[in-house]
Amino acid sequence: MNAVPLIPDTTALQESLAYLPLETYQTGETVLTAGSRTGRLLFLKDGAVAVVQQGIQIAKEAEPGTVFGEISALLDRPHTADVVALETSRFHVADAGALLAQNSVAVLYVAAVLARRLYDTDQAFVGLKKASSWNPLVI
Repeated sequence: MNAVPLIPDTTALQESLAYLPLETYQTGETVLTAGSRTGRLLFLKDGAVAVVQQGIQIAKEAEPGTVFGEISALLDRPHTADVVALETSRFHVADAGALLAQNSVAVLYVAAVLARRLYDTDQAFVGLKKASSWNPLVI
């Protein structure tokens, strides 16, 4: 018996978002602004963006399906970073509350994205601890 994967693939996500409006941002345009609240989720359809926190580029994203605005939406807090188009970029745009209440594929996808980011952060933290003598949890 083959198990159904819990995490939807990008194709399944794109199909489940096809009805959503597309917004296009040109090179240099700000997609999301740190400190603002939009209540929206943006799923990259194509293009590339930089994620900038406190003036430092922390990521470059060009993978279709990459989601932005999820932390703000789920925690009901302002956006934590600026997202700036590095080239012409298109996004499926959704009201976060409505989408997550109605689209189980999107819910699972956002959960998987957040789990991946947490895992990557944990791995980076362990690497930093190994590279330094700082170890506040010595037992």
